Amino acid sequence: MKTTTAARSVKTVTAARAIVECMKIEGISHTFCVPGESYLPLLDALHDEDSIKLVSARHESGAAFMAEGYAKSSLKPGVVMATRGVGASNLSIGVHTAYQDSTPMVVFLGQVHSKFRGREGFQEVDLDQYFQHIAKWSAEVKDPKRMPEIVQRAFRIAKTGRPGPVVVALPEDVLPAEAEMTFGPVAVKPRPAPANEEVRQVEELFASAEKPLIIAGGGVKSSKSEEALVAFAEKYHLPVMAAFRRQDVFPNDHPLYVGHLGLGTNQKILQTVEEADTILAIGTRLSEVTTQDYQIITPEKKLIHIDINYGTIGKVFSPDAGIVADAGEALKKLAGMDAQGSWKNWVTERRSAFKEVSRLDVSHKNTINKHIVAMMAGILPDNALLTNDAGNFAGWFHAYYPFKKKHTYVGPTSGAMGYGMPAALGAKIAYPDKPVIALSGDGGFMMTVQELETAVRYHIPVICLVFNNQMYGTIRMHQEMHYPEKVIGTDLGRVSFKDLASSIGADGYLANTPEQFAESLETALQKNVPAVIEVMTDQEQISVSSTITQIRDRAK
Repeated sequence: MKTTTAARSVKTVTAARAIVECMKIEGISHTFCVPGESYLPLLDALHDEDSIKLVSARHESGAAFMAEGYAKSSLKPGVVMATRGVGASNLSIGVHTAYQDSTPMVVFLGQVHSKFRGREGFQEVDLDQYFQHIAKWSAEVKDPKRMPEIVQRAFRIAKTGRPGPVVVALPEDVLPAEAEMTFGPVAVKPRPAPANEEVRQVEELFASAEKPLIIAGGGVKSSKSEEALVAFAEKYHLPVMAAFRRQDVFPNDHPLYVGHLGLGTNQKILQTVEEADTILAIGTRLSEVTTQDYQIITPEKKLIHIDINYGTIGKVFSPDAGIVADAGEALKKLAGMDAQGSWKNWVTERRSAFKEVSRLDVSHKNTINKHIVAMMAGILPDNALLTNDAGNFAGWFHAYYPFKKKHTYVGPTSGAMGYGMPAALGAKIAYPDKPVIALSGDGGFMMTVQELETAVRYHIPVICLVFNNQMYGTIRMHQEMHYPEKVIGTDLGRVSFKDLASSIGADGYLANTPEQFAESLETALQKNVPAVIEVMTDQEQISVSSTITQIRDRAK
């Protein structure tokens, strides 16, 4: 080996080893995969590298969700590997999730031999084209010598600007080829700041504001700017709302927090946005769910949109001020503006409205779901990290659970079923000292249940809550809204998740009452091994706000 500079080096290695060298430069400590013969040289190179731990999953979708959950938690790129067309297709749901959730991810996919390309070889798929629409960038490495260039570019693209997934296809004949490789330095994330003129523009918009509001998204989290957001909000006494499934972006117990914009958000929380006359949206793409089908931000409101990605600004709403900037740098720069207003009473009123509808007081009349959330809030430490799957069960969780610390929540804004438990494994690897709890419905949990064995095999002590009502509840709800009493395809069979967990080697618990749940959760926390707590829930109480009977009556 010869070294040219302290930050750049030249080595003669195989293309597979070059990928591992690039991972080391980026500080990657964990990779996730389902092994495949098309990328055996890369697996072999990882075998010889002690600094990177390989987690082998049971299914490629589970591996991808683990990498995505790890990346969301660690704020480092998640790395996942799979074989050719079949493995690549299986993990594509994780790539789509990373794309919609702005999560940095680098995907390495084995590809057929270069001589077989275009002949419909065994498991052949044109991978770079296949993923082009749901990835930030996709490429196929055809020249072994270019491996470091392309892989380092992949990491740079994945983590800079709006983070996202990058896919690199690796023909099986390229990986074992040896060549002189040049390695560059680690990619550094640019942090652009607003110009002075843009700060003055924001200042002018706040000067006429009577009911201002901040909507904060994942960009604040990825720039590690939660404290800067708190300081900024406190300086100008501005109310803060969390974008969809970004609840830990701002302490929920803070007097300036006024709610979460998600699915089924209470009307009193939505009223805050409806009344606001000036909105500062920072680090959020103002998604369909956050904006309630793109309806809640109306033309008469002044909109200040700050995002790291120029393509996000004006994509769904034309802003009065559109600023391309890192969330943290923007908050620091805007903290110097003169923008004190007379909106204190309005903020107090909106905070009271949030507290009223998110109160965790429970009685025997409440469904078991609210009891579960109340008990989690009482039993879990404030730094516990929670993940969730898609499903109506999450309505209670999002409405009532108080996130008081940063890095305590990981959820799919893409709404992917099967996400919760494997994402929890990735999150636990990122934060081994935190309790990690995964919430799933019985439908979503079964989609990736095989990864419970991965948790057992690698001793990853996550606690999985499975809300079992023996149906695809969200779809059943919509079915009853549009086609009342015509139930088809949404009923599910009886599965004992307690027994299933035990058969795999995890601890299993069954909770029919809130008291049984509390006892099970406390035991699982104390034992610190992979565990499943099956919570039997009522089909009739299909959502936070309605029963099946009420939905049918409204439809009639």
